[in-house]
Amino acid sequence: MGQGATTPAEAPGPGLFQRLFGTAATPAAAQPDAAPGAAEPATAPAEDPAFATPFGRHGPLTPRERRMAETAWAYFEQRLQPETGLVNAVGAYPSTTMWDTASYVSALVAAYELGIIDKRTFDLRVNQLIGTLRNLDLFGGELPNKVYNTKTGEKVNYANKPGEVGFSVLDIGRMLVWLKILKERYPYLAPGIDNTVLRWNFCNAITEDGRMRGSVVTGKGETRYVQEGRLGYEEYAAKGFALWDFDVAGALSPEPVTYTEIYGVRVPVDARDPRVFQNMNYVLTESYLLDGLELGWKLPTDRQGGRPGLATQGWRAEFANRIYLVQQRRFEQTGIMTAKSEHQVEGAPFFVYDAIWANGFAWHTLDPSDVYQPDRAAIAAKAAIGMWALWDTPYTDLLLDSVADLSADEGGFYEGLYENGNGIIPVQSANNNGIILAALLYKVQGPLLQRLNGNTQLWDTAYPYQETRVSRCLPRPRPEPVCCNCQALPVEPPVPVTEFLYCRPVPQPDGTIAATQCSLEQHGLPAPAPAPISAQASQCPIPGEP
Repeated sequence: MGQGATTPAEAPGPGLFQRLFGTAATPAAAQPDAAPGAAEPATAPAEDPAFATPFGRHGPLTPRERRMAETAWAYFEQRLQPETGLVNAVGAYPSTTMWDTASYVSALVAAYELGIIDKRTFDLRVNQLIGTLRNLDLFGGELPNKVYNTKTGEKVNYANKPGEVGFSVLDIGRMLVWLKILKERYPYLAPGIDNTVLRWNFCNAITEDGRMRGSVVTGKGETRYVQEGRLGYEEYAAKGFALWDFDVAGALSPEPVTYTEIYGVRVPVDARDPRVFQNMNYVLTESYLLDGLELGWKLPTDRQGGRPGLATQGWRAEFANRIYLVQQRRFEQTGIMTAKSEHQVEGAPFFVYDAIWANGFAWHTLDPSDVYQPDRAAIAAKAAIGMWALWDTPYTDLLLDSVADLSADEGGFYEGLYENGNGIIPVQSANNNGIILAALLYKVQGPLLQRLNGNTQLWDTAYPYQETRVSRCLPRPRPEPVCCNCQALPVEPPVPVTEFLYCRPVPQPDGTIAATQCSLEQHGLPAPAPAPISAQASQCPIPGEP
């Protein structure tokens, strides 16, 4: 999302980072100091052989893929602002959002893990960034503003002038995903990250029924809190909050959901009418890709390792598979190569939602004012490479060939390739290059959230006897589980097992449905019986039992 920095970029300047730090690197695995120097991480459970293979592609990068990773990282070398450690969202324009900054974090992790940068470079960059995030001037003293000046770190309006424009829970949710990934992978960073998020006040961002609200500033300067997010993005951002123990059950559910058939595929669509709710229900690729690459389409409560091929939030994998399949079907039916995502464009309107479905129409490209922009439809580089990582098919091989070399000598990948033959989109962005790096790291390591940090967390222990947690609506410290041996009651899944057409459903004892073995053909399997409650293992014995 992160639309705050959509002003056209200027011509690239010399790389700022190269003037500050050297970038000579050896692969992280080969460095004697590559492993974090904190306490030993918790041992992950042994792999379940039935689900040990990740979705999509897995294995070391080829020389070509390695060059792609280095190309994507070049954007972040050129666009770093040394005063703040922030990176421009788009080209030379010194502005960014929390969404785009999270994409920078994803690039930073991938560049280090792939050996493009060494640990010194990683630590210098990430600690400066955490320090800047820790001291941001928050919107209304609550949460990060939608837009910040990357040179000064000041909160700004959309013209990059000092001011406030509200906060976006979608952008903040994405940032929370990546701050959690940092904490889990590198435990020595956890205290600084926890201190950053502990400053934030979430009272107006999360409602009592577990929905999420962003804020906007009206023309009269008044602040309004409004529900934010539609199917796909809402659940992805909610996972970011849930990873930090916030109760966002309402936002995590796909309901209300409906379906529209395109090329024989039942495409999931948010059922909230935009004419009533004044919020468009675009069907886009990016949120499903991010969920797969970063989180493996897993529930935020799933801490069990060794199962990259099991999506414990099964409906997300099923819906993602359909989002991919309908784009492949369009190519098969029309010859139009299709990899849809929102993306930057050169000149007005600067940004478009290149939707699979929107406003009642398939393959609908709209600008933020909902004006139809058919000439801006494109093969988005981040969508093409993200789908290539998550679906190992001849079609994604073709998509990769279409965008793998869409780059300048310096400055990273271009946004994509126009569908109508008008050539490349000559804009480079943090979000595009960050997602490309995440996709390449996924091929090597699988889902990027790795549950490695078994240490006590400041996030859980801070302010135990103060009103701070209540006044900022922070989650309460985790209590010890009550041993009642009463067995968890099953829940009604938000997407029924009969809706799992392409992914094999795996019912869980608590009533949720995981997914595995996703295919491009309907599997035709009979619906499995729910897992019996009696099959659940007791979490603790009945009091008095040995």
